[in-house]
Amino acid sequence: MWFRVVGTLVVREHYPVTATADLVPVLDQGLTVASVARRLGVAPSTLRTWDRRYGLGPSEHRSGQHRRYNALDIVRLTLMRKLVISGVTPASAAQAALQITSPSEMDISREVNFPLASGQQATSNQLFAAAQSFDEEYVERAIRNSIKDFGVVATWDDLLVPLLTRVGKEWERTGSGIEIEHLLTELIKRVLSDTVSRLASPIDTRPVLLACVGEEIHSLPLRALEAALAERGIDSRFMGARTPQIAINEFVRRCAPPAIFLWAQLQSNADLAFIHELPVLRPKSRIMVGGPGWVGISKECAVQTLSLSDAVEEISRAVGI
Repeated sequence: MWFRVVGTLVVREHYPVTATADLVPVLDQGLTVASVARRLGVAPSTLRTWDRRYGLGPSEHRSGQHRRYNALDIVRLTLMRKLVISGVTPASAAQAALQITSPSEMDISREVNFPLASGQQATSNQLFAAAQSFDEEYVERAIRNSIKDFGVVATWDDLLVPLLTRVGKEWERTGSGIEIEHLLTELIKRVLSDTVSRLASPIDTRPVLLACVGEEIHSLPLRALEAALAERGIDSRFMGARTPQIAINEFVRRCAPPAIFLWAQLQSNADLAFIHELPVLRPKSRIMVGGPGWVGISKECAVQTLSLSDAVEEISRAVGI
């Protein structure tokens, strides 16, 4: 999870381990280093290092064969990996893992205090590593905890944008990783949607309008804005990607929103017609735009917001808070 300062991580993990199903192959004949590495999403060399340095190696040994990992080994290594991704030092993580004495524990719960790694780059690396190994549970929990502790804006700026930027750069560099981007996008949408759903009693009587204009399909920033507004008690309506002018205009006529926010990631979608053709209301709606596509727009047309925080503040003023 994201921490702004050096603190202490209290790890409360709950790992279901089904000895009669998931670990049957392990109980029967054990697993090789390569098999365990694939199962955990780590390199075989990492497992060998953990064995050499911390004693978390394969326990099963049969004459004339390589040592193999048994069920207890797998349970310990699963906890080791999750703690290391969370920012715990390998030595401390290994100490906690070695406290597990039986693979028959169906639920493994641990509460351990460890010093946290500090700094945005380290946290981005942790989430990036978890995403690469498709650890959806860890990624989602980290995002939820960050929103709970620091709010949507800080989580977006300090955690999610750096993470998504790194994923994008990795895809540009290697041509692979598109599946990670899709995984993260869906996880982030789900968490942000839950934040919005908790808004029970909005302070505004008329919802704010949020829309992606033209052929714009990059809608995740608007999901973040919707959730950040909900945190402040502001109701909004997100009309999705590629919102046509007719849909925007009809919403404005029916609902008379106090603020209209139009998003354009690409300049080709930032058509001023979307602003000029809006219905004129009395009192007027405050019109705002966001996204790189609108860079250079005349201030007479709309208020240009430069960040998520900026957009939240401008909309809050329009709503009257």
